[in-house]
Amino acid sequence: MPDHLHLVIAGLCRESDLKRFAKMAKQRSGAAHAHADMGRLWQPGYWETLLRSSDDVRAATKYVLNNPVNAGLVECTADYAFSSADTAALSELL
Repeated sequence: MPDHLHLVIAGLCRESDLKRFAKMAKQRSGAAHAHADMGRLWQPGYWETLLRSSDDVRAATKYVLNNPVNAGLVECTADYAFSSADTAALSELL
């Protein structure tokens, strides 16, 4: 999406920390953006939704992957250049 970011992430251990992850991700990407003389990247804060079942995760993943299609940016989810997944192929997630 051109003006916001959607992520589906999972903590892999008891020490996983969403707030720390969000802070570090925004800090590092924001610094790179600013270093390229492109100004401020992020607004303060973030919005999270906790998912408790595999059904919730699947529905949220489909929503995130289909967001560029619903926004009219592409005709097919696979055509969106910024979609990616670390643990499964996009075709498996859809």
